[in-house]
Amino acid sequence: MNDTIVEARNLIKHYKDLNALDNVNLSLSANRIYGLLGRNGAGKTTLMSILTAQAFATSGEALVFGASAYENEAVLSRICFIRESQKYPDDFQPQHAFRSAALFYKNWDQAFADRLAEDFQLPIKRRIKKLSRGQLSAVGVIIGLASRAELTFFDEPYLGLDAVARQLFYDRLVEDYAEHPRTIILSSHLIDEVANLLEHVVVIDRGRIIMDADADDIRGSAVTVSGSAETVDAFLLGRKILHRETLGSLASVTVDESLGSRERAEAQELGLELSPVSLQQLVVRKTMAGVGSTGVGSDTGDFADDTLEARR
Repeated sequence: MNDTIVEARNLIKHYKDLNALDNVNLSLSANRIYGLLGRNGAGKTTLMSILTAQAFATSGEALVFGASAYENEAVLSRICFIRESQKYPDDFQPQHAFRSAALFYKNWDQAFADRLAEDFQLPIKRRIKKLSRGQLSAVGVIIGLASRAELTFFDEPYLGLDAVARQLFYDRLVEDYAEHPRTIILSSHLIDEVANLLEHVVVIDRGRIIMDADADDIRGSAVTVSGSAETVDAFLLGRKILHRETLGSLASVTVDESLGSRERAEAQELGLELSPVSLQQLVVRKTMAGVGSTGVGSDTGDFADDTLEARR
């Protein structure tokens, strides 16, 4: 049985001299939590906007529930797209936003929305334009969760939340997903925070998908080998190098391969240290491959910048 609910076929989105999407092909299945990851400007929001009919592709095809979402109420009523820059009428209060959502989403759960508003300590009768950034983010998060839409996109609306509120969001998402399965796409720069939530990871870089794999398959797919530079280089000869750092006679090298028990035993005999690579570091290494930055301390790119900004 084919449970594919989203298909992107050869999607291209061209802006003047920039290909925001460059021949993207993607399939998303029902009832899974996806991570859509990538640097700023990689094409994440563009892809989600096309899939939800908020933007048009230059060429290619985007199918949701087997049809185009454009001017298709039967499809759009099954989709919830929450963005970081979500807009509301100036005179709206959170309670008005929730009432509007209840009219649109057939699976809307007002009792759940009320509980979430209490959890996030959201003043539901305050005008939205008077809310703090974190409170505004909470409005979007609550709508995204309480809508229980079959296909829900979160385009980083939780970046305005503090660490405690973000953890609350993750906890409520997992709890409700277990009781009410649906397809959820999380676009995030806080990769280590969401890593344990994800069942499947899609990484987009400069408009192209460079990783599309189950999270279980990704875990352990790369390793960092540290020790004497000469010994490390000899041990890793012929392997695919993602990143290399050196400090004097020492080297720390990340390889895009897993190591078997025999290889791990050999590394131990050679006095080499093996370290697991987190999902965030793996994404960083893959998106920086070809950037040409290999110096010590230069391995975090936009992800680190965005993480720091989100936590301010």
